[in-house]
Amino acid sequence: MANLGGTYRLGDRTVHRMGYGAMQLAGPHAFGPPRDREQAIAVLREAVALGIDHIDTSDYYGPYVVNELIREALAPYPANLTLVTKLGARRDDEGDWLPWNGPADLEQGLRDNMAHLGLDAIEVANMRSMGSVHGPAEGSIAHFVEPLARLKEQGILRHIGVSNVTRRQVEEARSITDIACVQNAYNLANRADDDLIDYLATEGIAFVPFFPLGGFNPLQSDTLNRVAARLAASPMQVALAWLLQRSPNILLIPGTSSVAHLRENVAAANLRLPDDALTELNGIAG
Repeated sequence: MANLGGTYRLGDRTVHRMGYGAMQLAGPHAFGPPRDREQAIAVLREAVALGIDHIDTSDYYGPYVVNELIREALAPYPANLTLVTKLGARRDDEGDWLPWNGPADLEQGLRDNMAHLGLDAIEVANMRSMGSVHGPAEGSIAHFVEPLARLKEQGILRHIGVSNVTRRQVEEARSITDIACVQNAYNLANRADDDLIDYLATEGIAFVPFFPLGGFNPLQSDTLNRVAARLAASPMQVALAWLLQRSPNILLIPGTSSVAHLRENVAAANLRLPDDALTELNGIAG
């Protein structure tokens, strides 16, 4: 088994800090079927073989495509595998992302995820606030969190997370129910959530950065390239290693549709960045 960056709590489970995000198994922009279905299946099976026990997914990847791939590749699921999904949006026929977050929508979304994954309950579901095009937008999210708390009481949802949110919204959500994790955009160049990460660490709550490598616009930095060359690693491995060293409550879910790239990402957990490299990298965000 590979070194997976140690462990941290996610709900009432303990998972390795290096996980896997399944979004890229769908077609371009997470829409439509994969280019190579057999390769997608192979990536999922290799992730589990490497010891990954935290896979991030959603019914709106495809839609439905990725969850059905996960079920085909991995069911019956290993007892230690934690599948985390997202609610709050749907896709139209052109692949656009639309809000889908009324109480009935959230329950239907949860049940759809259960059906496509072949589960009787979802371990963790993140409520994805649509926010603004630039990230989280302030405003009450109680009307999203309260329906999920009721689904938790029914036993079909075990833990609740929130995504694309501010600290104030996290605190509001915590006043309603326990929050297992927060999933926001964060990486070497986008560090708006530094204070939020530190707050969550003191509270024992996982922070799961989406777009840890920049997402649809991969990280590009001469400093990152220079540090990577000095450490005989790839720039993306350095970016992942930086996140693992940033805070112990960060859980990584880098995505890929390639077995070779998956192994490269996992190898980043073996990379220890020296202090001088951290100082250089910390300057990327200005």
